[in-house]
Amino acid sequence: MIPALTRPVSALRRFLQTEAAGGVVLIAAAAAAMLVANSGLAEAYEHWRHAPVGPVLAPAIGAMTAELWINDGLMALFFLLVGLEIKRELVDGQLADTADRRLPVIAAVCGMVAPALVYLLIAGREPGLARGWAIPAATDIAFAVGIMALLGPRVPAALKLFLTTVAIVDDMGAVAIIAVAYSHGLSPPALAAAAGVLAAMWALGRNGVRAPWVFMLGFALLWLLVLRSGIHATIAGVLAAAAIPVTPSPAAPDDPHSTLHRIEHALAPWVAFAIVPLFGFANAGVAIDGAGGLGNTLVLAVALGLFVGKQAGILGGVALAHRFGVARLPGGVSWAQMYGAALLAGVGFTMSLFIGGLAFPGRPELVDQVKLGVLAGSILSAAAGFAVLRFGGGKS
Repeated sequence: MIPALTRPVSALRRFLQTEAAGGVVLIAAAAAAMLVANSGLAEAYEHWRHAPVGPVLAPAIGAMTAELWINDGLMALFFLLVGLEIKRELVDGQLADTADRRLPVIAAVCGMVAPALVYLLIAGREPGLARGWAIPAATDIAFAVGIMALLGPRVPAALKLFLTTVAIVDDMGAVAIIAVAYSHGLSPPALAAAAGVLAAMWALGRNGVRAPWVFMLGFALLWLLVLRSGIHATIAGVLAAAAIPVTPSPAAPDDPHSTLHRIEHALAPWVAFAIVPLFGFANAGVAIDGAGGLGNTLVLAVALGLFVGKQAGILGGVALAHRFGVARLPGGVSWAQMYGAALLAGVGFTMSLFIGGLAFPGRPELVDQVKLGVLAGSILSAAAGFAVLRFGGGKS
């Protein structure tokens, strides 16, 4: 059983601290993958990723490999944590109040539409490439918050909160995209069984069951059924999170006895320091000479979608909301600092790589091009965002 917290701890503060440190580990894992993939260890790296290491859990995907265990298995825990964060914010956090969520929701929606349009403008006419439109739409909160942490007090707390909330809304959109656009060959019996497990979890929560192990067991069973259903298995994490009970605590940072908070606090370090870096190591390795170079259409579409589309969408959405009086800039945040945050939102590493693998199954040459585009766009966004926040962040 996961122990109750001994004292109230701000879920958001702990989340930001964990994500910031986890972002540094993720950067190191991605760099290691790039070094290995472009060294004499490249063949061993590819063998490790693709060699069968487990049984056939779902006939549609075949025997489990290290890559499948990571991308379809461990990443379901990542999505469970994402789902818990979304539910907490909707019930008891920055998305609970309409006025508080207005600006980040507008910014997040515009920040997903604009990158998709940039991508389609560049690659939409190329046969088979339009399927990757969602790749540059997501923000990697671990990287973005990690970079902000390096800047210390130069970044106002309100701006960190804004970008975190944008990323959470962004994650909602990414989950919806994965469920709708990248699921195939659905199995009605498995879907029905998964719906039954989810209903049972809801019923247990409504009838006063609060033991975390009960809901984690339900999550594991739900994951297996979703894996067999044809919907991507990671969606099980978000579905399970929706059924986990939360105790609202508007007068305190969070409730130390809330089932949701207990699971979230227990999962966060494992996700930040083990699961996401392992995903980065397994998916960021790309041989530069085999990806077609930065001038390749797919590489360019992904990179510019992240770098140009994200900043244009988020800053444009914020400017329109401000101009028409729908929402105002967060207190103490200048337009220069907001622009820096919009640039950092173009760091799409984890989710962009994840969607890239779903968009082009069985096309390793295209997945490698996606990886190069994600790396290029994310590095540009990170460097530009850091520079703006470091040297251009003044008061409005």
